[in-house]
Amino acid sequence: MADPDDTVHLSTTEARAGATPGMTRYILGVSLVLVIVIFAFLIIR
Repeated sequence: MADPDDTVHLSTTEARAGATPGMTRYILGVSLVLVIVIFAFLIIR
């Protein structure tokens, strides 16, 4: 059994345990544009 007093040192990548492809900025940008277009369509209609 692991000793709870032992310190664990992990690198940033190991602690994150996943890839960060950087797609969030594009998804947020496209979503924002879509919401603005939909609201503009609803207001003009």
